Amino acid sequence: MILPARHLFYVLGGNAVIALLATINPAWIAAWYASVGVSLLLAFIDMLRVVTEPVPKAQRFVPHSLPLGVKRSIRLHLHNRSTRSLTLWLYDHFPCETSVEGFPLRLSVAADTFAEPLYNVTANERGKLHFPGLQLRVLSPWQLWWHDVTLPVQSEVKVYPNFAAVAQYALLATDNHLSHMGIMKKRRRGEGQDFHQLREYRAGDSLRQIDWKASARMHKAISREYQDERDQEVIFMLDCGHRMMAKDDALSHFDHTLNAILLLTYVALRQGDAVGLGSFAGANRWLPAHKGQHNVQHMLNALYDLQPTAQAPDYAQAATELLVRQKKRALVILLTNLRDEDTDDLLPALHLLRTRHLVLLASMREQALDSALGAPVDNTEDALHKAATQHYLRTREATLERIRVAGIRCLDVTPHAMSVGLINHYLDIKRSAVL
Repeated sequence: MILPARHLFYVLGGNAVIALLATINPAWIAAWYASVGVSLLLAFIDMLRVVTEPVPKAQRFVPHSLPLGVKRSIRLHLHNRSTRSLTLWLYDHFPCETSVEGFPLRLSVAADTFAEPLYNVTANERGKLHFPGLQLRVLSPWQLWWHDVTLPVQSEVKVYPNFAAVAQYALLATDNHLSHMGIMKKRRRGEGQDFHQLREYRAGDSLRQIDWKASARMHKAISREYQDERDQEVIFMLDCGHRMMAKDDALSHFDHTLNAILLLTYVALRQGDAVGLGSFAGANRWLPAHKGQHNVQHMLNALYDLQPTAQAPDYAQAATELLVRQKKRALVILLTNLRDEDTDDLLPALHLLRTRHLVLLASMREQALDSALGAPVDNTEDALHKAATQHYLRTREATLERIRVAGIRCLDVTPHAMSVGLINHYLDIKRSAVL
C-alpha cells in the first residue's frame, strides 16, 4: 500500500497556490501546467523508487513464555538492505490479550545496517498467544510517499500463571513452618512399608527383619529397619465452572486458584508426595499423580491455557470420574466457589469421595463481601447492604458447617489467602499422617 506523506501535501499546496494566482492573472496558467506536470512526474518516480527497493528484513525475539500480568521486553531486529538510509514507522501486530508500551516506533536506519528496538508487553490472559506480523511504513527517497507493508513475522508465546508475588511470602512462611515441624527429617521407625536402613540385629527383632544376604557378607546378623510410609498422593479437583470467572482485582478467582495449586504442588513435591489434577465443568483434563520437582513444569503445561467456562459444575459426575481414575487413597482437594444452593449436589459427591479418600473442600470467597462488612454505614442503603451481606455470610457458614459435621475438612477464604490457607491445611494433614 502506498500512502501520501507530508511533503506531497506541500507540493499539492504549492500547486494550489499557483492555480489561485492563475485565476487572478491568466499569465500564471502556463506556470501552473508546468508545475502540475513536474509534480506528477516527481511523485511517480518517487513512488516507483520506494516500491522497487528491498523491504527491510525483520525478526521478532520473544521469550519462550510470559508470566501473566508481568511486564516483559520483546526485541525486534531490522536489517536495512537498501543502499540508502531509511526513515520508517514500525508497528507490531501484538495479540489483543496483551497491553504494550512504546508503539508506534519511528526509526532511522542507515544503509546496510541493523536496528534492534525494544518494547514492553504485558499479558492479560493465560494461554497461547500469536503474533501475526510486523507493519512497516517506509518513507520514500524524496519523502513524498509512505510504503506501507506488513511482514509475515509470526511468533507464538505461552502465557503461564504468575505466582511469584505470592511465592515471595508464602514459600518463605512454608519453609519456616517446615523447619519448625521437622517434616523433612522426622521419621517414625518401625515396620512400615518404606525401607530406611540396615543395622545390627537387636534382641526383639523379628526373623522377617533379618537380611540374610547382608548377614552372610558381614558374618553377623543384620536387620532391616523400616519407617512408616509418609509419601502420599495429592489430587486437585478444579472447578472450571462459571462462578470461577468472578474477579476481585486484576485476576479472576480461577487465576488465583491456579496460583494456589502451583504453590501447593511445589510444596507437596518437596515433601516427596505425588501430585495430580483433574478438572471438570466443561474443561475436563486429567493429569495422573507423579513425584519429582519436574512435575511442577508438567502442571504448568497442563494449566497454562485452561480457562473457566459458562457451564455449571456437576460435582457428582466429577466425583465418580475421579474414583474411576484414582484408585490409591489420596488427599483430594476440591477447589470451587461454593453457594448454599450447591449443598444438595455437593454433599453427596463429597460423601462419595470420602469413602476412599481424605477430602478437603477449598472454597473461594469474594473479597467484596469482607470489604462490605468493613465499610462505614452512612445511610439506610448502606445499612441494608451490610445487613444483606451478613445474612449471606451466615447462610454460607451454615452450609460449610453442614459439610464439616459430615466429617469433611473445609477452607473458605478470599482469593489472596487461598495459597497460604491450602499450604497450612496440607502441612497439618501431613503432620498428623492421617492419610
